[in-house]
Amino acid sequence: MSENPYATAPASVSPGEERTLGAVAHAVPLVAMVVSAGLLGFVGSLVIYLLYKDRGPFVRAHAANSLNVQIITGIVLLISIPLMFVLIGFVTYGVALVVAFVLHLLGALKAHRGEWWNPPMTPRFVR
Repeated sequence: MSENPYATAPASVSPGEERTLGAVAHAVPLVAMVVSAGLLGFVGSLVIYLLYKDRGPFVRAHAANSLNVQIITGIVLLISIPLMFVLIGFVTYGVALVVAFVLHLLGALKAHRGEWWNPPMTPRFVR
């Protein structure tokens, strides 16, 4: 029985490429979030995580952090929708987007510098 030649593990990448991919893991959801009022950032984070999580530990950590930021942002946005009936939801929705924006921006900068980082106020759902 022969092995499937297409079932090989993805090639690991150089440290410079890991830093770039780590920054991209935060930049793509950041842009998607801005373009879609916060609704598509999750898709960007999930795609980056699924595509690059096996390329190296640094990329995996930053992609997981990006996805975790989007998960907690999504939870806060969902909670904000019914709260809009009492007007406080408009504030919490905006605050959630601003916090996610700042966390992704910091994550992209730290990844580009090659720094390991876990975003504050963010549970680790994905590792």
